[in-house]
Amino acid sequence: MELEIWVFVLLFCVAFFSGFVDAIAGGGGLITIPALISVGIPEHIALATNKLQATFGSFTAAANFTHKKMVDFNSLWRGIIWTFVGAVCGTWSVLLIDAVVIKYLIPICLAAILIYTIFTPNLGQIDREKRISQNLFYAIFGLGIGFYDGFMGPGTGSFWMFAFASLLGLNLKTAVANTKILNFTSNIVSLAVFIGGGQILWLLGIVMGFGQMIGAYFGSHMVIKKEIKFIKIIFLTVVSLTIVKIIYDLFIK
Repeated sequence: MELEIWVFVLLFCVAFFSGFVDAIAGGGGLITIPALISVGIPEHIALATNKLQATFGSFTAAANFTHKKMVDFNSLWRGIIWTFVGAVCGTWSVLLIDAVVIKYLIPICLAAILIYTIFTPNLGQIDREKRISQNLFYAIFGLGIGFYDGFMGPGTGSFWMFAFASLLGLNLKTAVANTKILNFTSNIVSLAVFIGGGQILWLLGIVMGFGQMIGAYFGSHMVIKKEIKFIKIIFLTVVSLTIVKIIYDLFIK
């Protein structure tokens, strides 16, 4: 596709904002995918190009959190392996499974997360006792959320953050840091599949990728510097908007 210069400039700015928000609370795809489609890019190409640029952002945030020693790979390596396996299965299953049922379940699950988080004001404020062993946690959620991210994607970061805070007892800053490592893992798997399909707008994806990297850098620094209350507000906002977007796509669009 031939795109005008203003499209590259616009989508670079969109990617910057997306990377900033995604590094804090996930949900970047809710910003970039509609923007890509709105400039006339077919949906399947928009999804593939989005995965390329999103990988830049998740890598940058993950690298920054790792550099700041906010990630404990001694335990997280199990999550990386299970997420990789889940994402492979999810991406492969796109070709075999009807996604209609999952599309209806996602807003329900996100609404439950939203309500639980609102009525549990201390969630993620400090590290708490684990409710489940790390081995079982990563096996269940690595496979499950990794599968979902490879299969569909919206809300992946929110699911990870909530699971880390509610079940492993992590504070939200550490939960965000771990989430970006696992987001990057599942992004790489999906990107590999899209590359095989040859449906990526490489130049646009790379330009947006640089926007993502800059936004993710500032967003991840914001997580490091700000209080947990700020992260929670962004998290609740992103979850709410994700619910609205999915419901709009299902019933109104």
